[in-house]
Amino acid sequence: MTWPDPVTLGGEHVRVEPLSPQHEPGLIEAVKDGELWRLWYTAVPKPEKMAAEIARRLDLQAKGSMCPFTVFDAEGHIAGMTTYMNVDAVNKRVEIGSTWYARRVQRSPLNTECKKLLLAHAFDTLNCIAVEFRTHRFNTQSRRAIERLGAQLDGILRSHQVSPDGTLRDTAVYSIVAAEWPTVRSHLNWQLEKPR
Repeated sequence: MTWPDPVTLGGEHVRVEPLSPQHEPGLIEAVKDGELWRLWYTAVPKPEKMAAEIARRLDLQAKGSMCPFTVFDAEGHIAGMTTYMNVDAVNKRVEIGSTWYARRVQRSPLNTECKKLLLAHAFDTLNCIAVEFRTHRFNTQSRRAIERLGAQLDGILRSHQVSPDGTLRDTAVYSIVAAEWPTVRSHLNWQLEKPR
């Protein structure tokens, strides 16, 4: 039995459902919007590598270390990918990561609601004790988004990984722990309900 089980979660602005090879054409169109693979500090798949990325994530799911999702916008169009990763079933911890979105949905309520749904499932259904977020130290857009969620910076893992271009990645590690979830949930609800 895998933990966590694949699940579909939905809200007003977003729906996440288990990643499937059938999502490849929509994911290719989404990744072309903004050409995120060109950012040197991200690991977003190029359009021609999407099938391999889907296969990689599904293989990690089969091994029990990832639960990958396709992200859909309010109109039902594919907008990106996200995952529960670095799954630790014994210690009830997951990381929400390997997330990317088409440019058209960035800075919209989609990410906030997506993270709220994944956090609620992690804490309320899976009984996680903590949820992590990790990103490149230089990915300031991602770091600001993680901080807006209410996650706390745990620290920087220096020279943590070798990037595809050979540079060393410093990884910023954030988390939300179970005791913080009620307050973070209220904060995310306010973010979604406040006038724009």
